[in-house]
Amino acid sequence: MTLSPELIAVLAVIGVALVFDYTNGFHDAANAIATSISTRALTPRVALGMAAVGNFIGAHFGAEVAKTVGSGLVELPTGVSSLGIVFAGVIGAITWNLVTWYFGLPSSSSHALIGGLVGSTVAASGTVLWTGIGESVVIPMILSPLVGFILGYIVMIAVQWLFRNGHPGKLNRGFRWAQTASAAAMSVGHGMQDAAKTIGIVVLALFVGGYQSDPTHIPEWAFWTSAAVLAAGTYAGGWRIIRTLGRKIIDLRPPEGFAAETVASGVLYFNALVLGAPISTTHTITSAIMGVGATKRLSAVRWGVAGNIIGAWILTFPAAGSIGALMYFLVRPLFS
Repeated sequence: MTLSPELIAVLAVIGVALVFDYTNGFHDAANAIATSISTRALTPRVALGMAAVGNFIGAHFGAEVAKTVGSGLVELPTGVSSLGIVFAGVIGAITWNLVTWYFGLPSSSSHALIGGLVGSTVAASGTVLWTGIGESVVIPMILSPLVGFILGYIVMIAVQWLFRNGHPGKLNRGFRWAQTASAAAMSVGHGMQDAAKTIGIVVLALFVGGYQSDPTHIPEWAFWTSAAVLAAGTYAGGWRIIRTLGRKIIDLRPPEGFAAETVASGVLYFNALVLGAPISTTHTITSAIMGVGATKRLSAVRWGVAGNIIGAWILTFPAAGSIGALMYFLVRPLFS
């Protein structure tokens, strides 16, 4: 049986989207479990296993985020050439994920994916829905770290006040148990956000390739496939980034870890279930950790490390976009 060029192109895009999904898993595993590992609330393999299960479950609740990625960011005509645009954009995101993973920088896989897709679309003179980018990406990208920092600070102050008379040893033991719940909640929130982005690319590929007429319909197999691959990538672990988040920003104890995870998961749930906005789990948990650390004293946060992380955040969208644009010119002959 001979496969049509359209089907080959669709399969290529879905394949590279799943590769991105896997890199997203090991790149962003730190989001869910770095704090639990650093406070010794969970052993590394138990934490990664729990994160993988949480990601798998959360993927099935991210439909609104998937629809935003699949139909709210770019507008492409059907055909093989448009599939080349999507393919190049995802390659741009994968490349940036690997670069930042190598240097142990917790950058946003979400913004890498969106940046890569926008860059390849611009290079191809396609239509970018800039209003959608502004409302669903830029505004949440700015607000979520600010909200994470402020809420992390407030929640940690509340924890300190509520348990001000507690015995430090007993409190640490209690909060280690509590972190099991907060890390699980964080894992599910991560799945809601990050698996959904891969699902959105799969849906976009099916629509642009002419294999479905509705740009927002999500086939059931897309949920299961994306969830399974993200879970596998998460279980592989991204130890370089886990060390950065868990140890290099502040010295975390169980109460701080619990507060940061609780705040971050709450922000992720609200954006996924209420707004359908594809925010960065990395930005959210990192800023929550900084907010929690600032309750000790501002100098408790290692601002040099934080500055490097924020620099990577700022670079992610244009860097992934530039790589996506370059990749478009390289792969265009294959999708003509």
